[in-house]
Amino acid sequence: MVKELRQLNPYLYRYRWRLLWGTAFVILANLLAVYAPQLVRQAIDAVIHYSAYAGYFSDAESRQAFVGGLSLTLIGFAALVLLVAIGRGLFMFLMRQTLIVMSRLIEYDQKNELYAHSQRLDLEFYKTHSTGDLMSRLTEDVSRVRMYTGPALMYSLNLLVLFVLVTATMIQVDARLTLYTLLPLPVLGVGIYQVSRIIHLKSERIQQQLGRLTTWAQECYAGIRVIQGLGLQPAMSQRFAHEAEAYRQNTMSLARVEAWYHPLILLLVGLSTLLTVLVGGWQVMQGTVTAGNIAEFVIYINMLTWPIASVGWVMALVQRAAASQKRINEFLAQQPVVRNRGIIRKPISGAVRLEQVSFTYPHSGIEALHDVSLDIEPGERVALMGLTGSGKTTLLQLLPRFYDPTRGRILLDGIPLQDYALDHLRRHIGYMPQDVVLFSDTIYHNIAFSGTDRYTEQQVQEAARQASILEDIMHMPRQFQTQIGERGLTLSGGQKQRLALARTLITHPQLLLLDDCFSAVDAETEARLLEQLHRYATGKTTVVVTHRIFTTLAFDRIFVLHQGRLAEQGTHEALLQRRGIYYLLHQKQAMEQKAGVVPV
Repeated sequence: MVKELRQLNPYLYRYRWRLLWGTAFVILANLLAVYAPQLVRQAIDAVIHYSAYAGYFSDAESRQAFVGGLSLTLIGFAALVLLVAIGRGLFMFLMRQTLIVMSRLIEYDQKNELYAHSQRLDLEFYKTHSTGDLMSRLTEDVSRVRMYTGPALMYSLNLLVLFVLVTATMIQVDARLTLYTLLPLPVLGVGIYQVSRIIHLKSERIQQQLGRLTTWAQECYAGIRVIQGLGLQPAMSQRFAHEAEAYRQNTMSLARVEAWYHPLILLLVGLSTLLTVLVGGWQVMQGTVTAGNIAEFVIYINMLTWPIASVGWVMALVQRAAASQKRINEFLAQQPVVRNRGIIRKPISGAVRLEQVSFTYPHSGIEALHDVSLDIEPGERVALMGLTGSGKTTLLQLLPRFYDPTRGRILLDGIPLQDYALDHLRRHIGYMPQDVVLFSDTIYHNIAFSGTDRYTEQQVQEAARQASILEDIMHMPRQFQTQIGERGLTLSGGQKQRLALARTLITHPQLLLLDDCFSAVDAETEARLLEQLHRYATGKTTVVVTHRIFTTLAFDRIFVLHQGRLAEQGTHEALLQRRGIYYLLHQKQAMEQKAGVVPV
């Protein structure tokens, strides 16, 4: 438990002055808290002292003067108690303003650190980790850790300081009475230690189940159209209820363990009070302590009731925080396979060279590329073709360094990709993936996503025109300010593709990578799009992954991949004359077009 929470020390050091001031306010508040029972003791002893001499005054005037003096004394004590309470309340306010605010600042920093780390991780990590589990770590786990750096830390400091001050004060009055009063506390400590171990294990199970529950809910929300379309709502609800029931069982099991704390603590505190009255009463009769001391001790015991009773709650917070911090530490320990070690930030012209490149996916062991060598000249327009699973998308993903080759190397303008600064490399490459991802925002901000403060309205409109979606946008009620819903829910498949293409084109990259970006558009839109793209790509190195053969977009060369190997390369006419794989793809597409299966 301590090992996991030790990772929070840098945050505590960062806000050490808040921590120190908060500790000082805790001490000052408890000094005043300890002083208040002493005033009560003095007041009670004063009343008893005055009462002992009350019988010596026979006349009414003397007795009235005596009572008036006693009243003034008690009023003085009451005023002091009120001032001490106000002072303590002020210091407690300052204590919370320093320690609780510190925990909020740590929560803010930790969330930023986790998010920044998630941006550094590569695609391989996200293929093996669910979104719901990552969201649970970023939200729920960080919130549980905040409960440790805030309330748990504050109440622990408060209990420690109060217990030390109260014990020291009680020992000064009577060590023997203090021993009897505090006798039940070691039993309490052993009980807390044993139960805390159980809480730690159960807290870890709860967090793991919460991650599974969040993942399932997130996937259901993302696929709600599929679920409703297949009429699977009852089955999905049943599955969610099953996961929720497992979470409920885990939390109820933890709650049953925690339920032992408060009755046990209150029993032991009540036993301490009983011992104080019994032993203290005997000592009053012996004359070793005063009645005011007994009242003082009872107040001290009651002052310790809530801090001691909160030990169970604090231990639960610490155990949960340790379980959550362990999950956070595991996430932060993940390191990207693609490391940013390069420093080169020179302009890119777009010359690409692959030298005997092979790549195997780590999570599946499938070799997607094997010994591929090819050259693409600056400004050249090339197509990557082949059957499904031939390695086209994998090759495209190697160019922006989403992955690094297992063997061989890739050069850009004669320089190995690893020598470029990663952010510089990716900013100068326009990559449109096969799976279109849009954000729950306006059309304008989706197109200008890479820098809304960098692009003018005219540039956004021009990118939309180049992607052949400007006309569609202008027919929408709010045009560029139209909200497209989560993941572009309100758009058609073709509109999503063209919107994503506009987002890529607005950056004006020198190396443009398009992964099957025409699959969801109709024939008429495709013709306009290819015409716009033909003009846009002039002077830019363009690599297009496609399953279809386009005669409108004249490719300088076509690379045909088959089972991860480079099978053919050449122009459209040369490949047809070879009557190889490309020729077969061309014949198949011609037959499908004739049959009306695919658009012409």
